[in-house]
Amino acid sequence: MKWIARGCLLDQAGTVRGVWRKTPAGPKRLLRWPAIALLAATTACGGPVSAAPDAGDASPLPPPPEPQSSATAFAGLSSAGVLLDKDGEHFCSASVVDSPKGNVIATAAHCVFEYGSYMENVTFAPSFSGAGAGKTPYGRWKVRAIQVDARWRADTEDSDTVDYAFVTLEPDAKGRNVQDVVGGTPVDWTAVPARRVTVVGYPNPDHNPDNRPIACTTDTEPDPELAGSVRMDCSGFWDGTSGGPWLAGYRDPKHPGRLIGVTSGGDTDSVSTAVRFNANARKLYDKAAKQ
Repeated sequence: MKWIARGCLLDQAGTVRGVWRKTPAGPKRLLRWPAIALLAATTACGGPVSAAPDAGDASPLPPPPEPQSSATAFAGLSSAGVLLDKDGEHFCSASVVDSPKGNVIATAAHCVFEYGSYMENVTFAPSFSGAGAGKTPYGRWKVRAIQVDARWRADTEDSDTVDYAFVTLEPDAKGRNVQDVVGGTPVDWTAVPARRVTVVGYPNPDHNPDNRPIACTTDTEPDPELAGSVRMDCSGFWDGTSGGPWLAGYRDPKHPGRLIGVTSGGDTDSVSTAVRFNANARKLYDKAAKQ
């Protein structure tokens, strides 16, 4: 029997409270349950399910992180990493999203297309970390294709409302796709504006000499200056964090929740914004997933 989730009820911390079932400012930058119904709800909603008293031997999930006012260094997510230029310098953040072929990452549009052209010789290094040039424990993955909205390419007045991109990666030398190696996060295409999220990114070396990932858990609110966007107040998100994932229902690296957007803007390191993924973003994702 195939279970398809149609909608989710989540509390502020991202815990799934119910599920319907049937048989997605300026630029700055697989969980298994014993019960199949719990598996369907968790996979579809990206958050922990409130188990019924007779849910069997399902292990309890770790508690969600407490809200923060400033970002802190953390061990990182294997599926999150950096975009590197031809010289090996990281300039933006990105993360692997769940896709049929396992070869798609999400980042900000301004990270891969600017000044009228696509960025060239870009590679993705998941779980990047370390001083200097940094360490790439899972290697560097070459870009096959980039999908950005036509409004971003044309630099229209509303281009900031589509500052997201989906990038298709080539397999590695062993023929493996990136998701097969580091995992990937499901996407929520209908996220509400007010959510508790954990945001991950890699600030530039001037503010992050150890080149380590940072994270902040906080509550989002609608961005009054940009329709369809949300903002968060958390310091430490300097240049380089653009394109980093906004994860709703995050518990720990093994339970990352669902991706609702990527860091796309913010006037200071303490205020960051993300365009919520929606039906338009999904069209780009679908194109990337078919490459």
